[in-house]
Amino acid sequence: MTIIFFILIFGVVVISHEFGHFLLAKANGIHVVEFAVGMGPTLFSFQKGDTRYALHLLPIGGACMFEGEDGLNTQEGESSPGAFPNAPVWSRISTVLAGPLFNFFLGMIIALIMVQFMSITDVAITSVSEGSPAEEAGLRAGDRILSLDGDRTYIGSDITLFTMTTKGGEIRVRYERDGQEYVTTLTPNYNAEENRYLMGIAMGEQVDVRGIDNLRYAWYEIRYCIRATFKSLAMLVSGRVGRESVAGPVGIAVNVVGKTYEATREMGWLTVLLNMLNITLMLTVNLGILNLLPLPALDGGRLVFLLLEVLRGKPVPPEKEGMVHFAGLIFFMALMVLVFFNDLANIFG
Repeated sequence: MTIIFFILIFGVVVISHEFGHFLLAKANGIHVVEFAVGMGPTLFSFQKGDTRYALHLLPIGGACMFEGEDGLNTQEGESSPGAFPNAPVWSRISTVLAGPLFNFFLGMIIALIMVQFMSITDVAITSVSEGSPAEEAGLRAGDRILSLDGDRTYIGSDITLFTMTTKGGEIRVRYERDGQEYVTTLTPNYNAEENRYLMGIAMGEQVDVRGIDNLRYAWYEIRYCIRATFKSLAMLVSGRVGRESVAGPVGIAVNVVGKTYEATREMGWLTVLLNMLNITLMLTVNLGILNLLPLPALDGGRLVFLLLEVLRGKPVPPEKEGMVHFAGLIFFMALMVLVFFNDLANIFG
């Protein structure tokens, strides 16, 4: 079941991304040479119209390849009117941007499904630990946390994310009590066992979302995933998290999908499904954000060259852009190998 869920999750996330590129390319008259799901050896493929559709063995990626992209996939050495470089610059921009945007669209659909069937943890405090920083700051059960150091909190997950990513020190808490807003300060205590700073409060009140509120709370879930992704990247770059916190496809399959399934399967299929949807939500938002980073070989890197073309009034020479993206591709392939061995070390170490 772990393998099945892993393939389904990655398949949905990758297909949504590549389908965004595919759909906008077709709409803009750009020739799609191949639409592929997976990497490695080809399991099967077929040709329909002028596009080849392929399924590869390893369910860890995909591609939507255009004619003339980086000087490749040209027909008999010469590009046709439908080649990627021959399309108007804004058509190319929309085609490249569509992949990450479709990841966010998928995320919104998943979040809407999730809030229909699950209760959301509210920002209301259910209990305050005796002698805790929260008690000393005057917080008590029933208070609703509105923001932490200026970071707005809408759901309980926002508060958890803050405690997991804060560097400690004094924080400013804005809260609501009996319809009135107040501000206090406190210094959370570091908990080595949980590896985060704790204020000494518990959040457990559940909100049942209905009607138009589904849209609002679905956005709160998307917002949480976006903020969690950026905060995690910042912690990774700053060295606040080690290699054991980094996971690739193998690590996600075993340590995330597998362990989540084992922990929830006794609770019923709906609980399992909602947890798998939650993993899919986080992954699709992650993929959307990471692909927008301005790095070679990623959609964000391609957008940089396209925006330079808009500013310069002419494109960067294709051979130079192709060399940059090729170097980026080599880097990411090497990174994938390192992450793979890191996953093995985390699993068997």
